[in-house]
Amino acid sequence: MQNSPKDLRNKILGRKGEDLTCKYLKNHGYKILKRNYKTPFGEADVIAFKDGTYCFVEVKTRESDAYGLPAEAVDRAKRRRYRQMAGYFCMCMKEEVPIRFDVSSVFGGEVEYFENAYI
Repeated sequence: MQNSPKDLRNKILGRKGEDLTCKYLKNHGYKILKRNYKTPFGEADVIAFKDGTYCFVEVKTRESDAYGLPAEAVDRAKRRRYRQMAGYFCMCMKEEVPIRFDVSSVFGGEVEYFENAYI
């Protein structure tokens, strides 16, 4: 089944947001480990590493605030899936590693980054 033009536009927009986020992270001393990390629980947009901590980053990108600000779209279900993805990641690493959950809000080409956005 082919993607609709809207789906394609959203994928392109999302990719731009991820690119801007990765650039932001690199400029702030993070190492990008994974992008679009697939697990049985979903896909983590970015996994980065800094100061001994693995950061699971949900990237939300918007062109307008008609549906709210980007960071507001990280709901309870999304946070739960990210916790499951982090557990899967630790299992694959075969060790418990320090992790945190961050949110990158991309609006108008600008990145607003929230460390420890949730537990």
